[in-house]
Amino acid sequence: MKAVVLMLAHNAERTIAKTFAALPDSLKPNVIVGDDCSSDKTSEVARSLGMRVVRHERNLNYGGNLKRLYKIFLEEGGDVAVEIHADYQYEPSLADLMVEYITRGHYDVIQGNRIRSRSDALSGGMPLYRYLGNRVLTLAENLWFGTVFGEWHSGMRAYSREVIADMPLETFSDTHSFASDIMMCCVARGYRIAEVPCPVRYEKESSSVSVPGLFHYTFKTLASSLKYPPWRRAKPRHKRL
Repeated sequence: MKAVVLMLAHNAERTIAKTFAALPDSLKPNVIVGDDCSSDKTSEVARSLGMRVVRHERNLNYGGNLKRLYKIFLEEGGDVAVEIHADYQYEPSLADLMVEYITRGHYDVIQGNRIRSRSDALSGGMPLYRYLGNRVLTLAENLWFGTVFGEWHSGMRAYSREVIADMPLETFSDTHSFASDIMMCCVARGYRIAEVPCPVRYEKESSSVSVPGLFHYTFKTLASSLKYPPWRRAKPRHKRL
């Protein structure tokens, strides 16, 4: 099976090399960088390392960037898509493990869970307001969707081709709310989803949502959840024998 790493980048010239170096060697030949109209040398650094670059001429934002990369993934026959950010926040070395859960038929979606415990998240540098916002919003979503995920807002996920092909991607937000939109749709359609613990590091180069941005994200996420009432959800799928 062909696993493709979709690396989201915006002004990541100082971290993209570290992110690429930490990827498992088996995945390095198939990396597509979505350069979201960076004003620095992100594209030049990526190309110098042998990565393929898709540069957007305008800022498409998080969701818009992913939509374009997923379209390329489908057009070119990829089997597993791995979303990872070029800011070296999530641990890239776990990517091949996430892929294996899918290629071996155990799950359809795997996400990296940053919050195995409070101390893990905060010791990695996660701002306290983000940690508290994540906890409150994740609790609300777990109650609404009947799930027990450690978090709903991971920026490192692996998806099977079947899932991406089935998603109404163009109906999802172009903002960071895309992460919630696609996760909700996967749950509502009964796909098998699991998590793996994922160490993170929050450094000055890492992306971060502001406090006002967090409130906007929360409002968008809660509004999106209303599109998936419990009585309209598919039954959970089971492992294929």
